Amino acid sequence: MSDESPESGTDVSPKEVSERLARGEIQLIDVRETYEHAAGHVAGARHIELPLLTAEAETIDRDRPVVFLCRVGNRSRMATEAFRGAGYDAHSMAGGIVAWVEEGLPLEPEDGRIADH
Repeated sequence: MSDESPESGTDVSPKEVSERLARGEIQLIDVRETYEHAAGHVAGARHIELPLLTAEAETIDRDRPVVFLCRVGNRSRMATEAFRGAGYDAHSMAGGIVAWVEEGLPLEPEDGRIADH
C-alpha cells in the first residue's frame, strides 16, 4: 500500500481505501464505539470496537491487508501499531471518517453522519 504519511508510514488516504475496498483488496475495520458506527459508517467496513479488537484478532485474515478507521485516526493508529507488531499488514485510514466525509465519500445509512462526542 502506498505511504500517505511520512510520520507513520502506515496511513492510507480515504480515496485509496475506497478504491481498494471496492476491488476487495483490503479488510476495513471500524474501531469506533457502537453509537459512532450507528450514526454513519463506511459500507463494507466491519465494526469491532477498539476494546474488543484483541479478542477478535483471530477472526481477521492475516493474508490480506487490514485498514483500521476511527473518527480522526488516533484509535486506528493504536490498532495499526498493535497489529503490525503481531505480524499483520496493517494500516490506518488517514484522517478517519472525518477525512472520508470531507473527500465526499459516502456513508451508510443514506443520511449517515459523523457522531458527536
